[in-house]
Amino acid sequence: MHSPNKSPLASPTSSRSVTETVNGSHNFVIKGYSLAKGIGVGKHIASENFTVGGYQWAIYFYPDGKNPEDNSAYVSVFIALASEGTDVRALFELTLVDQSGDGKHKVHSHFDRSLESGPYTLKYRGSMWGYKRFFRRTSLETSVFLKDDCLKINCTVGVVVSGIDSSRLHSIHVPESDIGDHFGTLLENEEGSDVTFNVSGEKFCAHKLVLAARSPVFENDFVNMMEEDNDEILITEMEPRVFKALLHFIYRDTLPEDDEFLEASSSSVPSLSDSLPAKLLAAADKYDLPRLRLMCESVLCKDISVNSVSHILALADLYHAADLKSVCLKFTAENLVAVMQSDGFEFLKENCPLLQSELLKTVAGCEDEELSGGGKSRSVWAQFSDGGDTNDRSVRQQTWENGERSRSLWVQHSDGGDACIRSPRREG
Repeated sequence: MHSPNKSPLASPTSSRSVTETVNGSHNFVIKGYSLAKGIGVGKHIASENFTVGGYQWAIYFYPDGKNPEDNSAYVSVFIALASEGTDVRALFELTLVDQSGDGKHKVHSHFDRSLESGPYTLKYRGSMWGYKRFFRRTSLETSVFLKDDCLKINCTVGVVVSGIDSSRLHSIHVPESDIGDHFGTLLENEEGSDVTFNVSGEKFCAHKLVLAARSPVFENDFVNMMEEDNDEILITEMEPRVFKALLHFIYRDTLPEDDEFLEASSSSVPSLSDSLPAKLLAAADKYDLPRLRLMCESVLCKDISVNSVSHILALADLYHAADLKSVCLKFTAENLVAVMQSDGFEFLKENCPLLQSELLKTVAGCEDEELSGGGKSRSVWAQFSDGGDTNDRSVRQQTWENGERSRSLWVQHSDGGDACIRSPRREG
């Protein structure tokens, strides 16, 4: 029995402190290892920055080693904190990939062992952790880790974070939505279908409501359709495999997972426009499906190279793929000399002359960024100053009579014709 002057105890509350790691991985491919050798002790090749735990990181590979005392006998590998941060605590794992297929990778990991002093602490931006003697060079060059002059390094970073978890200790897991699976089954079973498409003789059954809900083009087609046309709709200028992939997206909101879709665009440059991602990009444009367009752009973006970028740029322009087009223009501007020497650039000049003006604006924009950035990256225009890289194309700079200065790049082709690329005039 409680004392009359004493209130009853309130229900107890609880909280807990949770310290854990936020993990993320990055795969770094070093192609042309033999050409990277000799850059000098202490000089590195850096991966792109990648984000883990709210911080940016980069992998540094030293072909001639980081330590002068080793006389280039070892290659060095480090993980660097590439963004602002103070006392960032983290675990690391570096894996040199066995490219023989046996899976005998060389792994240095903190995740599977207890660290006597706890996770490593990186004090500030530029702090690094890694191995000065990661691998002896002579052994590396005869090992299964080097194939076709290429190395592959996988890096995992686990950033240590702490917080108070005051939520309930018990929770109920809600699975991911499976509505796409249900609609996909509806498409496969053809149950309740009320429209049939004839694509080069192959029949596809579907549901008007689903198609109209997903595509304004289909919605408009069905509204304007004559009643006697309801039995079958003829689809022209599209292959059955493309229309099948289109229906797959409309019902499931995903891309097909077959090898043809994932690998077709990487086979060869001439077949790029005939690949399933490219043709599905055209279908996305035709039926006004912006999410499908972005998905196709993402796939094609992975295949951008010096030889392919001109063809991909032409596709992006034709099918209003703005993000892909922007990436292609920037890639071309940053690799201008090499792209101009490719067969694809000739294709671009012959088939898409209007794109050249957009390319010039992008080149000029890159030049502006480099000038404002203090010259850290190699100037686009400076690419042409390397006489050995231009195949006897000449470069000259002009000064305008009115006092304004502008750099003009004249590329002398072997047929005697001149092509002019000019950055915007600057006061000065």
